[in-house]
Amino acid sequence: MGQIRIEQMEFYSFHGCFEEERIVGNSFIVDLLMETDMKRACETDRIDDALNYQTAYDLVKLEMKEKSYLLEHIACRILDALFKKFPNLDKASVKVSKMNPPMGGKIRAVSIELSRTKQ
Repeated sequence: MGQIRIEQMEFYSFHGCFEEERIVGNSFIVDLLMETDMKRACETDRIDDALNYQTAYDLVKLEMKEKSYLLEHIACRILDALFKKFPNLDKASVKVSKMNPPMGGKIRAVSIELSRTKQ
């Protein structure tokens, strides 16, 4: 078993409960942790035998383009897309952070993190 981490993916997206957030947009940071059996990829040195993290990034990027009210909804969609695309994915965690959220004070970020294990 091994882990693949894609850290600090930055996106400018239009998520939020306030209408202004969905119009003006905001910066978001996404961190992804994926667990999979890497034995075959270690032996063959072939991308076809690995969980392709470029493809994983592309899936996250696509999901960040679709507007959502809640960070939980974004994270769930990302996990759904990953498990659909990668049958060899055993476990994944995704953290979605909204930078400088409009909460009436100086706040660097608000984050949620969801994890899922293959069923």
